[in-house]
Amino acid sequence: MKFWLTLIGLLLAPAAFAAPGLDAVTVNPDGQGGQTYTLSIQVLLFMTALSLLPAALIMMTSFTRIVIVLSILRQALGTAQTPSNQILVGLALFLTFFIMSPVFSEVYETAVAPYLAEQLPADQALAAAEKPVRQFMLAQTRDDDIALFARIAGYENIQTEADVPFSLLMPAFATSELKTAFQIGFLLFIPFLVIDLVVASVLMSMGMMMLSPLIVSLPFKIMLFVLVDGWAMVMGTLATSFYV
Repeated sequence: MKFWLTLIGLLLAPAAFAAPGLDAVTVNPDGQGGQTYTLSIQVLLFMTALSLLPAALIMMTSFTRIVIVLSILRQALGTAQTPSNQILVGLALFLTFFIMSPVFSEVYETAVAPYLAEQLPADQALAAAEKPVRQFMLAQTRDDDIALFARIAGYENIQTEADVPFSLLMPAFATSELKTAFQIGFLLFIPFLVIDLVVASVLMSMGMMMLSPLIVSLPFKIMLFVLVDGWAMVMGTLATSFYV
């Protein structure tokens, strides 16, 4: 529950925090004995923020790198739809919560909880919530990607990390995550590719060209992956890659 409150606190606009409560409907007399009903703008902004939660979870956390690496691993194993997409997304989601829990906890303690206790105004709460998220994203973002988007956007006064605007940091972070995910996926693919090449060469030398090498190599790849405790290695490597 703390994670969802944290993400909602990150995405809500200052106007959504203007009132201590969110009045769903306002009833006003129309001067003719009737009444008009007006939907509160705070509720509208609140629902808009909820709709942005999936995009924030994907593009501002470790989710992108994890789900891409797991998808490439499945392709390297050659197991088609095993594990299924639902399982891969679930693994990526829970591993994301594990990796991001220090960031979410810091955001909750320094921004969301003080705001809910009415100890901080909205603008200060948002500024406090941005700091740990910015630190995490900057640690995973390449300087070349920041420079690329700074050049595209026309920012010329970026001297330190504090000068990087959040609107520039988000696409740079997403680009860096894609690069890192494909680099890790490439390294995972190599041993399985070697097995495929060896099996294909053996089958060709035996004249068994009608037999698909994938059918023969699949048991060997699964056996190798199980013997080296592949899932634990992949999960551990992904988790530690964000804090190295």
